[in-house]
Parts: sequence; structure tokens; C-alpha cells
Amino acid sequence: MPEPYHFHLVVWGINIMQLAAVAVLPLLALNLNLWAAAAEVDAPPMGLPGCPTTCGNVTVPYPFGISAGCFLPGFNLTCDHAYNPPRLLLGDGDGDSNAVAASVQVTDINLDNATMRVMSSPILTQTAHPNTTELYFWGLPVDEGGPYVLSYDQTKFILVGCGVMATLSDVEFNGVFSSCYNRCRMEDRNHWLPTESGGCSECSGSGCCQAPIYEFFPSYSVGFSSFHPDGEVLTFAVLVAEQSWIEGLWCRMAGSSWPFGTRPPPPDLSMVPVVLEWAMNSTPPEYPGSIPDYNSRCPVDGASSACKSNHSLCVDMNNIVRSGYSCRCSTGYHGNPYLNDGCQDIDECANPEYYGCYGECINMPGTFLCRCPHGSHGNSSVSHGCVKSSTGLSIGLGVGSGAMVFLFSLGTTIILRKIKAQRKKKLRETFFKQNHGQLLQQLVCHMADIGKRMIVTLDEIEKATNNFDKSRELGGGGHGTVYKGILSTQHVVAIKKSKIVIQREINEFINEVAILSQVNHRNIVKLLGCCLETEVPLLIYEFISNGTLYSHLHIDAPVSISWKDRLSIAVETARALTYLHSLVSMPIIHRDIKSPNILLDDNLTVKLSDFGASRYIPIDQEGIHTTVQGTLGYLDPMYHSTGHLTEKSDVYSFGVLLIELLTRKKPASYRSSQGFVLVNHFLSLLSENNLDEILDPQVTKEGDGEVVDIALLAAICVKFRGDERPTMRQVEMTLESIQASKEFSSDVTDDDISSEII
Repeated sequence: MPEPYHFHLVVWGINIMQLAAVAVLPLLALNLNLWAAAAEVDAPPMGLPGCPTTCGNVTVPYPFGISAGCFLPGFNLTCDHAYNPPRLLLGDGDGDSNAVAASVQVTDINLDNATMRVMSSPILTQTAHPNTTELYFWGLPVDEGGPYVLSYDQTKFILVGCGVMATLSDVEFNGVFSSCYNRCRMEDRNHWLPTESGGCSECSGSGCCQAPIYEFFPSYSVGFSSFHPDGEVLTFAVLVAEQSWIEGLWCRMAGSSWPFGTRPPPPDLSMVPVVLEWAMNSTPPEYPGSIPDYNSRCPVDGASSACKSNHSLCVDMNNIVRSGYSCRCSTGYHGNPYLNDGCQDIDECANPEYYGCYGECINMPGTFLCRCPHGSHGNSSVSHGCVKSSTGLSIGLGVGSGAMVFLFSLGTTIILRKIKAQRKKKLRETFFKQNHGQLLQQLVCHMADIGKRMIVTLDEIEKATNNFDKSRELGGGGHGTVYKGILSTQHVVAIKKSKIVIQREINEFINEVAILSQVNHRNIVKLLGCCLETEVPLLIYEFISNGTLYSHLHIDAPVSISWKDRLSIAVETARALTYLHSLVSMPIIHRDIKSPNILLDDNLTVKLSDFGASRYIPIDQEGIHTTVQGTLGYLDPMYHSTGHLTEKSDVYSFGVLLIELLTRKKPASYRSSQGFVLVNHFLSLLSENNLDEILDPQVTKEGDGEVVDIALLAAICVKFRGDERPTMRQVEMTLESIQASKEFSSDVTDDDISSEII
């Protein structure tokens, strides 16, 4: 905190500074006290007037409601008083006819992150004989296309047991949306027991597997197959459940609370938690699982927005399963943004040290004033930062009321500006310390000076982007936007700014900085710097002028980039992956190879980007167990079903990319007339020697025998078993040989033509 503010104005030969203690400070204190008194109001309203806002021990905030006229369309709930305490039920409380659950109980509604936690019946939990295949149904009593979707980040498809496989499809079996496969090793036969060291097993494919759910429907078909070499009766459970809950359950089932060699009692799986996301104006994407809609869904017309509070803001909720928006209270406010007076000021002075104030705290609308007490000076934002002044203020008498009013107005204006600037500075310092601390924990020791070499201030970025002007936008997705910027050094850069504050995105940022700061390859995008002064940090990359491979391939025109250029792009992408897998000090798996992540410069040179999902692999290990992450259509099915990530997962995704280059079909959304996804349809036609049916006509016209060679290479890359796929080094060498052969053939043809002309 700076020194107390001093105003030196001379009127009629009198030093106004001498009048401050007598005239100005009491008025200012009165004004600040009025602000503080205004903040001392009742708790923010949660519902419309006259509408009940609780059911049992659950709060029911608007736009939800349990009485007619108390909710927005699609947000109706039911309070069932047949129980004590009453239970809050989703919708009208009636289950879908195909669903296992007759009703779904709501246990929590979170307005800040637009989620709802519900309790639902499991799909099944029972015993079965081996070598059997069965079909089940599971669903929720909600409408397709309504406000609810399963949370992609927090809800997973989960299978517990050995020698079992389960798949999740829509009720008409139009494609598999998720699958789990458990084939326990012999030493894991007692996977229900704790480890000898008392450690906790992981839900990672041995006895327990989990997979993301890429598409949301009210009901699902669930196929279950059991097989076991010993022919014994199997015990299993198939769930759609909250990820953190199943991991905690698995830990208790195999945890240290049970003596080694004893079996814990069977868990209660009669009801399991599921996390739903909800949004305003929610609509399903045209192609589920594809790249999210880039356009904002926040209404331009404020009158039509569901965000009614004057102190609220709109947040896009676009992702691979739907588009929509939600509302949040602005910084410094809390409550219900869907009501006119729902967002009310937070009284930071009720807990001043939490907000970094160790002096005299005065609450103000949306912010607070922190200053050293009268008679002291120093920094009020640190403990014991205020010290007593050696001299007090001189007290003078006699001044006109006009001078006092003028001084009061001027002083108030200056103080408010100072408060706003200081709060902004304080927030930046807080975010910087938080993000820099996390960053340094992730970086290796010899790179720990990254904070000095690569840190860019927020002021510099705001100038570079003209304060994030919309005309500077290069593109983006549901969670962020990329801007073109010009730094003070006149370097043109691309700046990635996140829209939504979730911990996973902060972790991905830290991971991307840690990886890109240690790689140097002509086919990998260069990270030039980062800004740590925002809640979700910003990344600054070299500016790549020619868009993505996706934008070049998938245009509404019969001709795209040439086959020769596509082959060159494949070779350069393979070189980048070979470098990551084999030539860095610790191997790196990209984990999200796809055409939107391959940038191209003016010469169509590849720049591999987006390392937020990438992972290090220790040299002495073949892979790691991790939560499944990637893009539908490109995702390695072996990794998808087991959670075991290896470099062969990148090989699979690269094989899909080769198929995309050959066919100009979108892997994330392609469905054949028979319902096959792109990889399956491609392999089927290749085995029938009928590739022309799916090849891009331009490739057929411009290519030669090398097209079949590339197709065969792609087929090997997308084999189901990872150990049957080649390494990226082998892929790179094969592609270089094919490319060299094609160029040699082209040169020979040109020489022959020249000879004939001569």
C-alpha cells in the first residue's frame, strides 16, 4: 500500500493540507461508512418472489424451481415429501421407460460452475458366468437437446471386475461412444485386496477401468461380455458415475484400512453419483464429438439474456457434446446472476486477511479499500506492514465551504482511481505468485530461470492485442481464443487466452510451458513467452500465418492442397513426433495428434502445436497410466479402454491423420452409410481392394503407386494392439523412402520428356 494520499492546493494563501484532518477526512470517512453500510444487506435471493428455494437439505436456486412459474423451461424439479427429509428429484420425478432408475435424486446444484450432482442407479452389478454377452439400458429422465449433458470432465463410464468388457452406445447402436476392457494379469487376480505395502490401487485398466463419454443421450444401450480362462463365476459392476467418487471407492476397496489378506465388505452400489452440466440455450452440435463451435452463444441483446443481475457476466459453455452459455456473478460479487438483484457485493472486510488486507479495511461496491490506520504509514497488504508515523498532521482552521467541497470531490475521485488501480495490481501479483509457483514445480531444475527469460507482463500483452480487440481474433474454441499481437519489439505473435477458469486448463497451461520450453525443432511451434498475471495464464507463440491443416483440407471446394504437399506434411509431422519420442532427454507423448493441431506457414511447413495434453514418459518405462484424454476419432482405442498411455498411442493418431490426408474425411464426425467410423470403413475397403470408393478424387488423380503404400502404412499404424504398430522412427523412415521414390520417379519422367523433345 502506498503512503497516505496528500493533496497540496493553495487557496487564498492557505495550505489546504492543514484542513484535511478537520474537514475532508470526516466527510470521506462518512462516505466510506455509507458504502460499508450499503453492503450490509441480507443474503442474496435465490429464487423468484414467493417461490420455495429449498427441498430437504438442498438449495434450489433459480432458474431451477419446484413450483409452477418458479423455473425456466427445462429446469423443473420435484420435491418428494414421501421421504424424511424430503428428496429433490430431477424433472417430474419419473424415469424414462428404458432407464434403470425410476427417479434421479438431486443432491447439489452449483451456480458458479453450472453443474448438478445427482444420484442414479448403476447399470448393473451382479455375477455372471463366463463367455456370455448381455444387453442392458441406462438413462436419465431428461429430454435430448435439453439443458443437461453428462459432465465430460467429471463423469466417466466405469467397469469393475476381471475378464469383462462393456460398451456404451445409443439405444439404436449407431456407433460405440465409450468402452471399457479389463483383462487382469494373474498377479492382479486379487485386485479387490489392498497391496502388501498398504497402498491404494488405481482405476487404470487392471480390475477397474474408466473411459470418457463423448456423446450425451437421455438413454444408452450397454453391451456386456464376460470371458475368463478359468471358467469361474464373475462379479462385476458397470457404472456411469462421478470420476472422483469411483476413485475414492476403489481406494477404499483396495486401501490401507483393511489388513493385508482380508477382503473388505462389498461396497454399496445401489445409488451412484453422476455429475451433469447445464446451460442456457443448449443445443447439440451438428456432429457430436467434433471441434466445438467457435462462435459465442452469449446473447448480444441483454434483454434476452438469462443473466439478469447488473453485476453478472455471460460464460460460453461450448464443448464437444453441446453449445450454450451460463451466467456468473462478476468479481467482487456473489449470489444468483439469474435474478435482477441476485449478485450482491462481497464484504471482503468480514475476512480481510483472506483478501490480503492487514490494515484498516473499508468495504466498497465490488471491491474494498485497505489502508494503514490513521497515524501510521507503510504497506497494509502485508502483515505488520503499517508503522506509526513520527509526526501527525497539522491542524488548521478557517476555510470556505466551497473549497472543502471541491477538495472532497477531487480527493474522492483520486482515491477511487487509486483503489481500482491498486486492486488490479494486487490481483496481478496474486495470480503471478500462484501461477509462477506452480510453474516452477513442474520445470526441471536447469530450466527454473524461465520466469526471468520468458515472462511477459499483462500490460505488454494488452498493448500488443489492442486490449484484446475482437478484430485481432485468429480463432478459438469453447474454452479460449487466440489473438494476433504485435509486441513492442515488433515481433508478430499468437496469444492464447482462456475464457473459462477451471483447474484442468491451468494444469494444461503449466504442462505446455514445461514441455515447449525444452524442445527445439523446426516442425514444432515455438513458445516465446507466457503471462502469469491473469487467473488462467496466457501463452505467447510464434505467429504461424497460414492456418491449420484442418482448415486447408476441409474446404467447400473439389480441390484442396496438392497430394505432393500432403505427403510432405505427413513426413514433417512424423519427424516432429520422432523427435518427441526419441531425441529429447525425456520422451514426450503428444496425446492429441489431429489436423487442427498442425499449423502451416506460408510454405506449408508443419508446426506441431497444442501440447496441453502431452505427457513425459520416463526412459525406463514403456508407458504410464493416466486419465484418458484426446479427440474422438483420433483416439487410440487401446489407450481409451485401459488408460495405459504409450508412444504407440501417438502412432495410432498419426495413422488416422494419414487416412484423413488420403480421404479428406473428418475423423471426428465421419459415419458411413453402414454406420462405420472412418478408420473401420477405410480398413474394410482396403481389405476389399476397393479404396477408390473412399479416397479423395484429387489424390486418385495426382497420386500413383505411393498412395497404396501410404494406405498400407496407415493400416499398420491403426492396428488395435499397440505392440503391433511401428514406432514413429520406423514410420518416418518409411514415409521418407516413399517421398524420395516419388520425387525420383517424377524427375525421371521429366528427363524422359525432355529427351523426347530434343
